This record gives sequence, C-alpha cells and structure tokens, in this order.
Amino acid sequence: QVHLVESGGGLVQAGGSLRLSCTRSGNSICAPIMGWYRQAPGKERELVAVIDSEGSAHYADDLKGRFTISRDNAKTTLYLQLDSLKPEDTAVYYCNAYCSADGINYDDWGQGTQVTVSS
Repeated sequence: QVHLVESGGGLVQAGGSLRLSCTRSGNSICAPIMGWYRQAPGKERELVAVIDSEGSAHYADDLKGRFTISRDNAKTTLYLQLDSLKPEDTAVYYCNAYCSADGINYDDWGQGTQVTVSS
C-alpha cells in the first residue's frame, strides 16, 4: 500500500510563492501517475497538475504558467511550486498516486495541506 504525506502549505500574501511536497512510501504494484489536486471550500476537488513515470507533465489550463509540478529522481517525492499566488488559489491541496494493473485501479490520496492566500 502506498502512503502519501503532503507538506509545505501555509499562509501567504497574494503574489507570493509556496512549494508543496508529497513524500511517497510503501510498495506500488505499478508505476503511478502522480498528481496534485485541490479543493476550495464549497467546491469540487479539481485537477491542478499530473506527472507520469517518464516525467511528462500536464496542467489545468488556467494554472499553466504559475504552477510547476516536478519529482525527484528516486520518484519518492513530488513537488508543486506555486508562484504568483492569488486569493482564489486558497484550497486544500492533495497529492494523488494512480496506476492500473491487471484490471485493478490503485488510487491513493494524502491527507492534504492547506494553502491560504490573503489579498
């Protein structure tokens, strides 16, 4: 079972930056696609960015250019660099690991880290 732990959230002023980290432990049956999602109060959880096992990254269209997803070479830590933050970026940010093997989907989530952007 994969265990994910996020860190790096906090309170920042508009225009500021944060770097979120997600540490992955445990055994994975398959090479997961790792990603960041966020959920603002009263809203659905939404995709921020994902990165596959080969390092190819994809972003939500409206976040491209301000946020950057990356991972370390050992593929045990996932990062999300948040720049030019806006109050509407305030949300709980979740780390996700997903893969599928032999018809079984493996979908693991962290507990989330709060990002609050003040105006």
